[in-house]
Amino acid sequence: MKIAIITGGSRGLGKSMALALAGQETDIILTYNTAKDEAEKVIRAIHKMGQKAVALPLDVSRCGSFTTFAASIKKALMECWDREDFDYLINNAGIGLNAEFMETSEEQFDRLMNIHLKAPFFLSQKLLPLMKDGGAVLNISTASTRFVLPGYAAYASMKGGMEVLTRYMAKELGPRRISVNIIAPGAVETDFGGGAVRDNKEINSFIASQTALGRVGLPSDIGAAAAAILSGDCHWMNAQRIELSGGVFL
Repeated sequence: MKIAIITGGSRGLGKSMALALAGQETDIILTYNTAKDEAEKVIRAIHKMGQKAVALPLDVSRCGSFTTFAASIKKALMECWDREDFDYLINNAGIGLNAEFMETSEEQFDRLMNIHLKAPFFLSQKLLPLMKDGGAVLNISTASTRFVLPGYAAYASMKGGMEVLTRYMAKELGPRRISVNIIAPGAVETDFGGGAVRDNKEINSFIASQTALGRVGLPSDIGAAAAAILSGDCHWMNAQRIELSGGVFL
């Protein structure tokens, strides 16, 4: 039985990835920050699918909590699976920010950096000793590292850093046969960034008009792709950026 840890798995893309992996008979440990009720709904849905699942609280902006969190992961693995290791790590937790370069504050920049770059770096450090050799890490970027839309300078910069980090992780974890890849979703209909893509018809229609497949993304598009990448069939794929945008701004 495979076990995946997904940060920010209570809603949006994290929820979709958790359900897609559970559909492939993978057990789930997901984290939530404030959305405990939503996390418990996801856990119940996974249980109905016949898989084991646990939800643990984690604020990824607080790197000082990662040692304690790793201990809680180790405890959950023993109590629920009688194991000391897990198979997959998805560094998904994040926040949105739309602020033009000249209007971005240092506080906003630091918060984005702490959540989107520093957290995956140091959380992975804490959890990788518990990962089974031959496992896989999946990081999250954005299609906005390929093209430019005003308002995402800081956010996309952090994700660009994650793309570089992914290659370094893949190289240094290679001796353990751990693959490391990064997906770059385009615009997706979730509550991310205030739900603008989902709820604003003008934004939705504009993005769809600029996308080769003629629509914006759905959470299931990303969840299904993540599950496919983490399957054994794709293990030879390593250190790659995979864009999941339907072909936007080609």
